[in-house]
Amino acid sequence: MNELKTGAQIEASASNSPPRKETMNTLIEKGVEYVMPFYVDVHGIPKTKTVPIDHFDRMMRGSELFTGAALDGLGQGPHDDELAVLPDPDRVMQLPWRPNVAIVPGQLMYHEQAYEMCSRSALAKQIDRAAKLGLKLNLGIECETYIVRLDPSAPNGIAPNDPRDNISKAAYDVSLTLINMEFLNDVVSSMNQLGWKVHSFDHEDANGQFEFDFTYADAMTMADRFVVWRLMMKELARKYGWEATMMAKPYADRTGSGAHFNMSLADAKTGENISGDASDTRGCGLSKRAYQFLGGLKKHAAAIVAVSCPTVNSYKRLIKTGSMTGYTWAPIFISYGGNNRTHMFRVPMLRPHIEGQQNSAAHENLSSARWECRAVDPCTNPYLAAAMFLAAGLDGIEQDLDPGDPQLLNMYELSDQELASRGISQLPQTLLDAITAFEKDDLGRRVMGDALFKSYIDLKKAEWWSYHQSISQWEVDHYLTKF
Repeated sequence: MNELKTGAQIEASASNSPPRKETMNTLIEKGVEYVMPFYVDVHGIPKTKTVPIDHFDRMMRGSELFTGAALDGLGQGPHDDELAVLPDPDRVMQLPWRPNVAIVPGQLMYHEQAYEMCSRSALAKQIDRAAKLGLKLNLGIECETYIVRLDPSAPNGIAPNDPRDNISKAAYDVSLTLINMEFLNDVVSSMNQLGWKVHSFDHEDANGQFEFDFTYADAMTMADRFVVWRLMMKELARKYGWEATMMAKPYADRTGSGAHFNMSLADAKTGENISGDASDTRGCGLSKRAYQFLGGLKKHAAAIVAVSCPTVNSYKRLIKTGSMTGYTWAPIFISYGGNNRTHMFRVPMLRPHIEGQQNSAAHENLSSARWECRAVDPCTNPYLAAAMFLAAGLDGIEQDLDPGDPQLLNMYELSDQELASRGISQLPQTLLDAITAFEKDDLGRRVMGDALFKSYIDLKKAEWWSYHQSISQWEVDHYLTKF
């Protein structure tokens, strides 16, 4: 079977760690008994067949076949031949919480050719496009999730995992963090054993909500890790009798969960961050190419959000107010600014240049230049989302798009008239709005190809209408006896 890879050889097989080309014998020595070569469906949910370790070498050559018609969004019928998954030999991960199992991401093949509806291949194509411009995209994802227990007496049938987690200002609370430390330690230990280098973790704004921040990597590596992180959270939470939900908004009166994408551009050959410029007169400390990238993101923002916020529930997070602490901290405007969480795009600004500042400090500032998209939630397919962001940003560079000046104010407090005078538009307010914008923009078709583009639209429209045609308890409460 043909070797696929591409995507600048999948970003040189993980930029922040040495290549890990495992062999069957080394895995056996580590106690691995089973290997799961996985790919994702259009939703970003991993799928696999489990292979005993004795068949590892055969599996790595693409022996495992899958019926694509059994899954959402892969464009096959029962009459089609099977798809094969070609695992990436440099991405084998032994699961710390199940050390007898290793998993390895791969790309889908059909008749020994790259399959056009493979999400990972869609990202690889955009990585190749960036490499031709001498660029690579580095990505960090701020991973948020709710840990809940099933409780039939609670609203929606769920409650925070620990009944003691009930205070109104739960963000960063020491006591609530310590209550959950055994579980949190399991998570962080597993992440670090995988080499992800956790920077910090905390109790977030809402009860039972947590965030984990770890070292950035190239876009493909981070997308692989995010898929594994979601799997990890579910597995570890269930050990305690809980569930980890990736819903953006499981509670109407509490802050939603995001999966903010922190992005920066690097030189494809040297790996040096080229996103910063200490002489930037706009004040955000970004380079010209970074601003062009932002210009592309703003141009295609409405279409991107159909992928980065892909569910009906996603748009119940993208509102101005509605959490216990007032503002939702969620983006609703297509705008950018400095260290300002009321924008879709936040730019953590570099420290001002000081006369006589040491060169090492100045270089450190430039090497950390980045921008954050806050309109991403944990339900996203990270391969497709990263591909959409990268493609839009490269459009901005190739077309020299200007994002305009940053908005250095609280966007939530502007009136509709003030927003209009500044030329600021709002993000789609429902999944139907978002998928309509996605369908009208050529970006999604260029990123996904015709077949996956159409499949994504069909699935998301069906999801919206299934939701819309259901009858909620709210409707019964408000209308049953009103008229």
